[in-house]
Amino acid sequence: MQLTRTTDYAIRVLLHVGSRSDGDQSSIGEISQTYGISRDTLKKLVQDLSQAGFISATRGRNGGLRLGKPAQEITIGAIVRQTETGFDLVDCSTCLVAPACTLPSILNEATRAFLAVLDGYNLADLLERKIHLRALFTRGLRSSDREPPSVNNCT
Repeated sequence: MQLTRTTDYAIRVLLHVGSRSDGDQSSIGEISQTYGISRDTLKKLVQDLSQAGFISATRGRNGGLRLGKPAQEITIGAIVRQTETGFDLVDCSTCLVAPACTLPSILNEATRAFLAVLDGYNLADLLERKIHLRALFTRGLRSSDREPPSVNNCT
């Protein structure tokens, strides 16, 4: 199973927002610059994360982004469920042997196990090295012209 870019970006946004000190807010512009992700892509993603309650977004001059609930209450499994559209690993709809095949139930069990592992971790677990993350985000702002790393390399 491979996670989509949407999930990758959602985790990055939540890491960025969650790494802030209490009271500090992030902005879409800052996150866009740090990771090299388009503002339009982030706007859509932030809206989705906000509707799901992961982020609280405030508009206006003193607005910004902050976590919508404590990092300990945001499981990685919940983020993946919110951002991924389907968990069917195979399409058996046109397969001749589908009525007698047990592979779909095995793959469903594997998917449940995968999500159960992710449910065992939360955003706070990913934020354990907050000071290091903040330093990397600051460095990312200074060198925002480089290609952002993929989720397989950084989260």
